[in-house]
Amino acid sequence: MPSIRTVLVCQAQVPFVQGGAELHVRGLVDELRRRGYRAERASIPFKWYPKSELLAQAAAWRLVDLSESNHQRIDAVIATKFPTYFVRHPNKITWLFHQYRAIYDLSGTSYSEFSHAEGDVRLRDTLVALDNEALAESKRLFTNARNTAARLAHFNGLTAEPLYHPPPLAGRLKAGPFGDYVLSVGRLEGNKRVDLIVRALAHVEPRVRLVVVGEGPLRPQLEETAALAGVAGRVTWTGAIDTRELVDLYAGALGVVFPPFDEDYGYVTLEAFLARKPVVTTTDAGGPLEFVEQGVTGVIADPTPESIGDAVNRLARDRRLAQSLGDAGFERVRSITWDDVVGRLMANG
Repeated sequence: MPSIRTVLVCQAQVPFVQGGAELHVRGLVDELRRRGYRAERASIPFKWYPKSELLAQAAAWRLVDLSESNHQRIDAVIATKFPTYFVRHPNKITWLFHQYRAIYDLSGTSYSEFSHAEGDVRLRDTLVALDNEALAESKRLFTNARNTAARLAHFNGLTAEPLYHPPPLAGRLKAGPFGDYVLSVGRLEGNKRVDLIVRALAHVEPRVRLVVVGEGPLRPQLEETAALAGVAGRVTWTGAIDTRELVDLYAGALGVVFPPFDEDYGYVTLEAFLARKPVVTTTDAGGPLEFVEQGVTGVIADPTPESIGDAVNRLARDRRLAQSLGDAGFERVRSITWDDVVGRLMANG
């Protein structure tokens, strides 16, 4: 029997927000339990503003004692994203979804509240040094994708092993007809760049519609963007929907358009492929490019409305191409399993 039986998976939770990382943690806990581990989530609410709050958030996790519960030893903790990896434990395993990217590659861009001002630079340097120390404590260090591992090596000088996981809808997705709409799935936030998809629709054949699944703070702006682009009547905003509806939308789509900026992983790509749908992404999308191969599993466009529109038109004008790309995508990701994830996380335990 493995010596590790009791595991806590650490989660930083923004109250009332459910995204990919939250689904990821819940999935891991469920899969550990299915394999006989006593697994629970350990969650602390996360707040990132004002900027000085980031230090307090790291300190909160540092102060938590997760070595035992009710006088019984906790054998291991699995840290996931900032700031959960500040947790103290003699057997800390880190499966890094992402760091606080606003202090790393996004610093100085429109996606970060950190500029190159002196105060921001000092705080950023402090946080990076703390990250270096906390992450180096990990007995084993994994990331959710090669893109995340490359960022960790570049900024922190740490080597991590990429470890892909199945998307939340794995096992439920199904193939279906190639319909008259493309699908966007994800939170309506700036780095997901749903605005690019909306503006691209103006360059797509009028018979093709866009269905946007998800909610977030940018929805009013995105609806205005659709109106200004003259495509409001061709966009359906579903908000949050249940699993069955989402599975059906994947099944009936012409393809999935997913153009985030330098995404860490992007499980939407895998969900599309498991539904045998091609993916349109962009040259700067990051994680999706680990799965989308130009002309093989999808179409890689420049991050402009015109280029994305041209890519969608290719699918609309050649349904056999769309099917071929989707089938190849399915073959690309079908072997990604939770058995592999749990086995590698718990190896030697």
